Amino acid sequence: MGSLITDIDKISETARFLIISLPNEQLSKTSPFAIEKALQGIGGSPKSVKKLKSGDLLIETSSAIQTKSFLLAKTFLNNPVKITLHRTLNSSRGVISEPQLLHSPESEILDGLSSQSVIGVRRINIKRGASFIATKHIVLTFNTTQLPSHIKTGYLRCKVRPYIPNPIRCYNCQRFGHSKAACRGKQTCSRCASLDHIASDCTSIEPRCMNCDQPHPADSKDCPQWKKEKEIQELRTKKNISYFEAKNILFPQQSTNSYTKAVKSSGFQSTQTDEKITKVVVPPLVKLKPVTVRMNLVLSVHPSDEDMSTSEVDEELSPLKKSYEHKRHLQKSQMFP
Repeated sequence: MGSLITDIDKISETARFLIISLPNEQLSKTSPFAIEKALQGIGGSPKSVKKLKSGDLLIETSSAIQTKSFLLAKTFLNNPVKITLHRTLNSSRGVISEPQLLHSPESEILDGLSSQSVIGVRRINIKRGASFIATKHIVLTFNTTQLPSHIKTGYLRCKVRPYIPNPIRCYNCQRFGHSKAACRGKQTCSRCASLDHIASDCTSIEPRCMNCDQPHPADSKDCPQWKKEKEIQELRTKKNISYFEAKNILFPQQSTNSYTKAVKSSGFQSTQTDEKITKVVVPPLVKLKPVTVRMNLVLSVHPSDEDMSTSEVDEELSPLKKSYEHKRHLQKSQMFP
């Protein structure tokens, strides 16, 4: 038991991402309020909590003490619980390039760097014809989420750069984002995109890419889709997030564009045409002479009229008043038939 506790103490120092699993998919049937209360009861509220497609919970702890509390838990929501380390999020990968390590085997490099949190070493080899040629570039896996800026290899001090993996392409359907083991698609030729044969049996003269429909094989690094996938891998590595999170950040409009294309292809039109609009014809207004207002009537006043009495003015205005009211009536009847 003492060695187990010691191992947990060591793991807890660096591990921050844990998977919580319950039998019979109990987590998917449980209230989020009950889950939050149960998490607080074990080690306090984690830094973040996400539900995975599998129904399990992915939690990010805020300290080594909190990680240890969850790793030691035996039950969760009155059920036996399985809490494990996330397979990739608790580690990081970097690249060093050192010519003096060119002839050192991977086992020797791992043994020499294990005290600096290195848990994996892989040399990058390039293929030339039927053989592989070793390079000075070495991929190091650290058991920490943050890469060191430098590392000591014997008496040498090497700069550590983030390792950006190439996009994952399925060797069965040639699509990106999953492996052959998880593929549900049909076998597709990587050279011409046909479904009736594989690349080794291909007799097509012109290549065609399954992902972008351009004249190159599916494994070409000139493929626009390959370049997009490389951007996703770079963001995923630098931000330590999942593939789908990185894809949604970089290309959030892809789903919207797909919907727009679907609407257009259906022939649906939402534009209103002129034929459907009721037209109202308004006659031109008659321009009247400017007048002085009296009792809501319009009047032109001349200097000679200043001495006229009110009754005399009314008598002179009577024909004008009738003519004005008649024109107004005609205009209203034409505007609103």
